[in-house]
Amino acid sequence: MRSARRRSPAPLCPTRRPGTNGSRPACNTSPSGATTHSASSPPTASRSRSGPSRGYGWVSVDQGQRASGLAYVGGVTGGFAVGLKDFWQRHPTQLDIRRAHTAEAEVTVWLWSPDAGPMDMRFYHDGMGQDTYPEQLEGLNITYEDYEPAFGTPYGISRTNELTLWALAATPSAATLGAMADQVRTPPQLINPVSQLVSARVFGGLFAPVDRTDPLKASIEDKLDFLFDFYRRQVDQRHWYGFWDYGDIMHTFDEDRLVWRYDVGGYAWDNSELSPDLWLWYAFLRSGRADIFRFAEAMTRHTGEVDVYHLGKWAGLGTRHGVQHWADSAKQQRISTAVYRRIYYFLTADERTGDLLSELVDSDQTFLVLDPLRKIRTEPYTPDPHALSIGLGTDWSGLAAAWLTEWERRGPSAALAKAKLLGTMETIAAMPNGFVTGSGLYDLDTGRFAPVTAKTVSVSHLSAMFGQVEICAEVIDLVDMPAFEAAWLQYCRLFNATAAEQTAECGASFGNLILRQGHARLTAYAAVRLNSPDLTTRAWKDFYTGDGYAPTLPWKSEHVTSTLTPTDAATWVSTNTTALYGLAAIQNLALVGNKITAPA
Repeated sequence: MRSARRRSPAPLCPTRRPGTNGSRPACNTSPSGATTHSASSPPTASRSRSGPSRGYGWVSVDQGQRASGLAYVGGVTGGFAVGLKDFWQRHPTQLDIRRAHTAEAEVTVWLWSPDAGPMDMRFYHDGMGQDTYPEQLEGLNITYEDYEPAFGTPYGISRTNELTLWALAATPSAATLGAMADQVRTPPQLINPVSQLVSARVFGGLFAPVDRTDPLKASIEDKLDFLFDFYRRQVDQRHWYGFWDYGDIMHTFDEDRLVWRYDVGGYAWDNSELSPDLWLWYAFLRSGRADIFRFAEAMTRHTGEVDVYHLGKWAGLGTRHGVQHWADSAKQQRISTAVYRRIYYFLTADERTGDLLSELVDSDQTFLVLDPLRKIRTEPYTPDPHALSIGLGTDWSGLAAAWLTEWERRGPSAALAKAKLLGTMETIAAMPNGFVTGSGLYDLDTGRFAPVTAKTVSVSHLSAMFGQVEICAEVIDLVDMPAFEAAWLQYCRLFNATAAEQTAECGASFGNLILRQGHARLTAYAAVRLNSPDLTTRAWKDFYTGDGYAPTLPWKSEHVTSTLTPTDAATWVSTNTTALYGLAAIQNLALVGNKITAPA
């Protein structure tokens, strides 16, 4: 990206943060510095060099570690500065100053350095003979990757970059340049205090301020702090950086190799699986911690752009976790869902995030293009705009989040979004088993599900774990529809209930379900809405004894030196469980924290 031209004698100042690695911003003011560039690749190193003009050798200026991404060119009459946010985190990047010895200097900000080589986005394997759906399902059971030919394409993904420009009347001092570099690295952000966010009951009222006054609560807070701090360190220790990767985290740890499974199918990049985005945002809402905000912000920037298609036939869909962010053939609403972006948007009014939210308003159209269940259907199915098969869990919650957000923002499609949200809420509520029904036939024209007369039971452990808990809490707060609330509370009550209780109410049990700890927050929500002491007690039992993190785990990491780079490792940690433990802990504490019990 060519940023600007400046007429004047033109020194360059590629800066690092003052005090970082013992360095301060320093300007190359030598007349020989006609051409100067500063590059960041890999993320732990930076290099500055200059030369008189094209065709001559470079003169090394300096080397450093993590460059701030700020450059200044100017002279006695002032100058121009430009900064690229996340400069080293999104390597390979580069800042160039050319023609600095003339009256008109040229500044170029390279989002991808020309010295780095081509951007290689080819798919990473040859298909391994997985040509048919049965073969692909067999491969899924082995590598956890849902492969399908021609689906592992990056066409349609995006990456937004933030640049800050200054027109300056005089050459700044080194201290001023250092402050400007800090502003590029960490832009100031106005945020409401935690007390205001809690009292306003925003985002479903599912969080409360951090409270360590009770030993039982303090123990959970310690565990929440450990998990966040562990992942924050892992980003740096495992070098989860790069133009397309920064902001994401890995899915599963390899206990044998003591590394994350970066090269094994669906076990590599997480791509929002089971809502780590929401774990981080609710952790920030209740704490106000800047480090959590920045971590969540980076993830939101990544998952909303790199993991989602913005043009082409899959626009509005996201890609399931994998070795490459676009590799898996599961292109679904559960990844692109607006629920992962709306907290950041309403906290900051970020315009780019607003654009991403607007893109999703019509994503119900994607069900005409791609059937999420195409590989496992046993009956013939052709997408019909008046009878589209849409799941009431991960599918509907993504659509509902987009419609609610458009309605709240009073966007150009607000009236239609409102009608679709209310129409689907009404028709889900009218189903004999509500959300337990599992799916419905949706009419694109009316924005409603077809009537269902029979009691059907089709429950997945994943249905509510991609933002449905949070979006249902929000719409119940905002929309007076008792039948819908009753349908949601039925699901909340029964997911972790006994098979006998499920059968008595719905006509059949839900089967052998997992993620019981993650669903403890559903029990807690029902306990509060129904004022049920029994459900309150069960919410804490579900939390402590579910199939997630137990209180008896080590709750610490160990330093490992046998890997390529010395790192911390906690072999018992997995991102799926971390996200669900975090959300269950935060929401249980907010909803039934006054009735907390000790682990049995």
